[in-house]
Amino acid sequence: MTTLFLAVLAYLLGSISFAVLTSRVFGLVDPRTYGSGNPGATNVLRSGSKAAAVLTLIGDAMKGYFAVWLAQRFAAAGALELTMALAGALAVIGHMLPIFHRFEGGKGVATALGALFGFSVYLGCGAIATWLVMALFFRMSSFASITAALFAPFATWMLFGITHPFFASVSLVAALLIYCHRQNIRNILAGTESRIGQKAKTT
Repeated sequence: MTTLFLAVLAYLLGSISFAVLTSRVFGLVDPRTYGSGNPGATNVLRSGSKAAAVLTLIGDAMKGYFAVWLAQRFAAAGALELTMALAGALAVIGHMLPIFHRFEGGKGVATALGALFGFSVYLGCGAIATWLVMALFFRMSSFASITAALFAPFATWMLFGITHPFFASVSLVAALLIYCHRQNIRNILAGTESRIGQKAKTT
């Protein structure tokens, strides 16, 4: 019962859209109406407000971390790692399919990063380092996110082993992240993908 409750709580935490909330506080246009239409930090940055983008990034990452932390703190005896794994995955799914926003969410990159830090500081640092290097060289958030998503299951396997619940959780999240970036992959191949910091017109 505790595991189910914490899993549902993780999903509800993930469903909180900091991109939408932050944009309202800053008086910005709804991030779902411009650019990629994705309610995430990268799209909020296209509004021209770096502060709003940073707060969105922090908020989305913290809900992933907090979901895993709650699971670690209150999981039933004997179900610690399984509960943490479920919480991390469901926080990301909540961001992608938020019940508070008619199941129209973002791609879950920041929330996934927060969950990775909840699993392991080393895992989180490895993923963010991969993202930063790719973003620095290619100036494409999507490409950096896809690369980090590919890195994460491999790193989890090396740290915890293939039979650990974290590996299944991270692998599922990585697959979902890549699926959510399918249009970005097409744009990258076509040479039309937006660059980091590039402003976009509202729709």
